[in-house]
Amino acid sequence: MRQQGFSLIELLMGLMIVGIVLHLVSPAFAALTESNHREVAAESLISGIRNARTAALTHNQNVVIHGINGDWGQGWRIILDISGKGPEDRSNPLLIEHARDAGVPIIGNWSVNRFVRFSRLGEPLMPGKAFQAGTLHICAAREPVSHLQVVLARSGRVRLDSQKAEQALCTAKKIKAKNGRVTL
Repeated sequence: MRQQGFSLIELLMGLMIVGIVLHLVSPAFAALTESNHREVAAESLISGIRNARTAALTHNQNVVIHGINGDWGQGWRIILDISGKGPEDRSNPLLIEHARDAGVPIIGNWSVNRFVRFSRLGEPLMPGKAFQAGTLHICAAREPVSHLQVVLARSGRVRLDSQKAEQALCTAKKIKAKNGRVTL
């Protein structure tokens, strides 16, 4: 009677071919996954900023959206800014919180690096009543490149740009203390 099935050598050759193919495909899959995570983070941030503006208009109250623990990559919170102190005042009521893992670095330029405050008219304003506009860069995890940009206009409108460009803000901003000195 003839035996059906694979010999041990045939099985090992098949597994070796599968291993080689997976080894060749895995970097492309990792890049695709990272790109997808950046897009999801950008869309979530745009949605949050739009929700904060809408909340300011509907509640007729100043509303602040800020990064969790000062880091937009960890997620964001929308609060009613009753005291005028923004995220520093923990007694301000929390409206929405969207937490994420910190796998996607998001860095804002000077005017939006910590928070965005909307007036009761839906205008983004700094604490001194100057208009607030800026860009939040969704950066690559391993290089100082901004792949997506969430741009907040003076009018309060927000849009997504997808210009891949080297960005100094995307470099590691972690401050390390060594022997009493702070280095960037």
